[in-house]
Amino acid sequence: MPASAPHTAALALYTDSSPNGFKITIALAELGLPYQLHHVRIEYAEHRQPAFLALNPHGRIPVLVDRDTGVTVFESAAILLYLAEKTGRLLPADPQQRWAAVTWLLFHAASMGPLLGQRVHFEIAEGGANGAAAAHFRQLSDAALATLDGRLARGPYLAGDAYSVADIASFGWLHIARIVGFDLAAWPHVQAWHARVAARPAVRLGVTIPAPATGA
Repeated sequence: MPASAPHTAALALYTDSSPNGFKITIALAELGLPYQLHHVRIEYAEHRQPAFLALNPHGRIPVLVDRDTGVTVFESAAILLYLAEKTGRLLPADPQQRWAAVTWLLFHAASMGPLLGQRVHFEIAEGGANGAAAAHFRQLSDAALATLDGRLARGPYLAGDAYSVADIASFGWLHIARIVGFDLAAWPHVQAWHARVAARPAVRLGVTIPAPATGA
């Protein structure tokens, strides 16, 4: 468990209970890697403190520090790739599936994640007060989900047969989407994939670290 990991653990994770943070706690649980957990409480603006900004000048979680290599990585997609490269896991060896995993990881980072984030903001956080913005991001996120659904119609995971960093990244935001009440019924392949990934023991653990999300 990360809370009991020694302070001498090679990896240190700075994170909060968020979709981007959960991507990394899931990955670390899947890989079984010990790490020192630093809970950066965004509600108390701890991500804006000088000590954290020294790790990520943009002031966003998560951040991974690898004391063995001296490498500090921020942005969740970059951290997932770093962990996959470090361990030789969560990226398929087959070139076609490997590059499929990278492609769908970046599809999430560039398209689906940001769109779902804006939809949650305008539809949930603001309660739909800006109707035009809420409708705009609902349309765009629905289109991204339709693209994801088409991919998952061809195989159980985004890379094909192999579970990978692409699945972990996409699950992080869809976990939050489900918590705040988004219905995935229009995308049956996404819905089945979400249930399949959610059943993994490492995923069930990862979404509780440093604390479960409430959707508030």
